[in-house]
Amino acid sequence: MYRKNQQELTSLDSFKLPLAEKLSEDNRWVIMAKLIPWDEFEQEYAQNFSQEMGAPAKSFRMALGALIIKEKLGTSDRETLEQIKENPYLQYFLGMSNYTNEEPFDASMFVHFRQRINPDLIDEINRKMVKNQSENISNELAKKKDEKENEENNKGQLILDATCAPADITYPNDLGLLNEAREQLEEILDTLYESMKEKPKKKPRTNRNVARKEFLKVAKKRRVSKKERRKAIKKQLQYIKKNILYIEKLIAQGACLEVLSKKQYKMLLVVNEVYRQQLWMYENKKNSIENRIVSLSQPHIRPIVRGKARVSVEFGAKLSASNVNGYVFLDRLSWDNFNESGDLKAQVEKYKGLTGYYPESVHADKIYRTKKNREWCKERGIRLSGTPLGRPPLNVSKEDKKQARLDENVRNCIEGKFGEGKRRYSLNKIMTKLPNTSETSIAIIFLVMNLSKLFRQVS
Repeated sequence: MYRKNQQELTSLDSFKLPLAEKLSEDNRWVIMAKLIPWDEFEQEYAQNFSQEMGAPAKSFRMALGALIIKEKLGTSDRETLEQIKENPYLQYFLGMSNYTNEEPFDASMFVHFRQRINPDLIDEINRKMVKNQSENISNELAKKKDEKENEENNKGQLILDATCAPADITYPNDLGLLNEAREQLEEILDTLYESMKEKPKKKPRTNRNVARKEFLKVAKKRRVSKKERRKAIKKQLQYIKKNILYIEKLIAQGACLEVLSKKQYKMLLVVNEVYRQQLWMYENKKNSIENRIVSLSQPHIRPIVRGKARVSVEFGAKLSASNVNGYVFLDRLSWDNFNESGDLKAQVEKYKGLTGYYPESVHADKIYRTKKNREWCKERGIRLSGTPLGRPPLNVSKEDKKQARLDENVRNCIEGKFGEGKRRYSLNKIMTKLPNTSETSIAIIFLVMNLSKLFRQVS
């Protein structure tokens, strides 16, 4: 049965708010605010600013808190500000003392926050936050045990793995990259020509319409032979070379590079490097080159060969991470591909710095089980999971088979964390464009995952 509301809202004043004297202590943002050691890292953040000059900066709690809210809610920069403006609990999380219906800062400040808070600082906060809570939980148990025994014995499990955080770029190919480079050079050429006081009688002829048709002629085909693609790449290389020579000629005739914007000048340098790389690969009939550029707008991105069934190559940052008691930490981030087995020793030492002792066992895939890593772990009484190197034994005991299955099951924990970061959060598509802001965005994801786990424990 449906009954019409006799007291329908006629104006904004008719809506009644509960008269609460203070915020609820059971709210998730209130609880999570208590878990983060804001004050311990305020001084380190303050070093980014002058003590005498400039406008007053936003506090460290507001800067880091805004990035955490954005990642936790999965919203854009502008939508995050709207959420903060509407929610008093979010304003408390940012350290504000009074509720206000106005935005605490402009949306463009998110870029500055990501530039000022580097991944190393976020990792320190992440480890300190987890360590403080772990000490509180195990405080009673620690009192009953002898400290010397804790230092001598290895305890716990360390799980290691690596993954890739793909960037938000189109899937690159050589022909498309060269076509985009040619178009960028044409815009730069137009800017330089229009800025000249004494223009040449004839504007440099770029044949842009013909070049575009030749690109589309091949790009629109569903199946393209190697010969056709190579021929199309050669033509685009010729057009780019012609445009570069025209730019050099205009500069010699009096055109000034200062008329270009910062974005255009950077693009000119990137396009020259792309032309050099693509010309070398074309002449040598190669498909790869060192420090290969796959995106003009984000030239720091490199192809990361993963060897996965779904995608063999990803384009973004490669991450080396560790899992300790269900908490995940970002140990290394690089835009170039690297062998993650070289990080094992540093990751084990970080585990000892966090817990105070070496792990009883290290669980990692086959790439980590090198001879040096096995010897290093054996010297410290650490069991490295997996079968030993060399020819497999003919007879394997049931205990060894059971142990191998258990080791693989333990490794699922860090795979699940990667899945959480890529499905629940934005680790599967990094939307930021600059290398330093992208690194901060990735580090924030690991911080938020641990913060969410801590909240589930204490709530």
